Amino acid sequence: AMPAAHSKITHSDDYVEYCRETARHVRTLHDLALRGRNKEEITRQIHQRIVEAVGLQSGDDLVDIGCGDGTLLRMAERIGTKSAIGLLATDDEVAVLRRSGLNVKQGFADQLPIADESASVVVCNNVLLVVPREKIPASLREICRIAKPGARIFVGEIPFIPGRAPEPKFETRRETLSYLYRTYGLRTWFGMLRRMAHWTLMGKPPVILDGTQISFYAQPDELIGMANAAGLQLVRYWQHEYPDTRNNYLLRKAS
Repeated sequence: AMPAAHSKITHSDDYVEYCRETARHVRTLHDLALRGRNKEEITRQIHQRIVEAVGLQSGDDLVDIGCGDGTLLRMAERIGTKSAIGLLATDDEVAVLRRSGLNVKQGFADQLPIADESASVVVCNNVLLVVPREKIPASLREICRIAKPGARIFVGEIPFIPGRAPEPKFETRRETLSYLYRTYGLRTWFGMLRRMAHWTLMGKPPVILDGTQISFYAQPDELIGMANAAGLQLVRYWQHEYPDTRNNYLLRKAS
């Protein structure tokens, strides 16, 4: 029997857990891009622009930190780069991408499982915004460590304003469901109802994962200062298009 509708719900902002859960229920490879359904074209365009920004070419050794659904790795394959490796937060995501033949490893931005000075291009797009602020300096130092002298580094989608206010967090199933129905309609309501039924059947505690909340944002001066402190120099920065509340940064490691 379903437990009472008022049984307690807990919330987790753990991004890693959110990635793991996404990988376990992946329907298409693109789900791993964490951009939402039917955004394949946007994902492709964003990566095409990254390829152009860093001037990716056949002689390059690429490391893509937070490689999502592997779009950039497949582009690198077509360009014929010397090597291309992607990193993902969880073994679950790694397993999904490896099945499609890509070279991926589990690793976090602040502890990269990559040798010193081995990458001529490092890309870290749509990643640092979910990394806790206190881990950003270490993440930038790690990017510098793995980069060859003269390497081109793309750090993308850094918000310059805080994220939208988090969704209200209700403690009961009933409140959560009625909020979702009022705010997002039947489909979202039903999706959550199914998840709740699944938790009950599996005897799992009800935990709602809010893993896409923005943890880190920075004005350009601050981000550039942090990059400089890590040993990276600014080449240029520009506003990201969608969403337009983020900036992209092209950096380099002194040769």
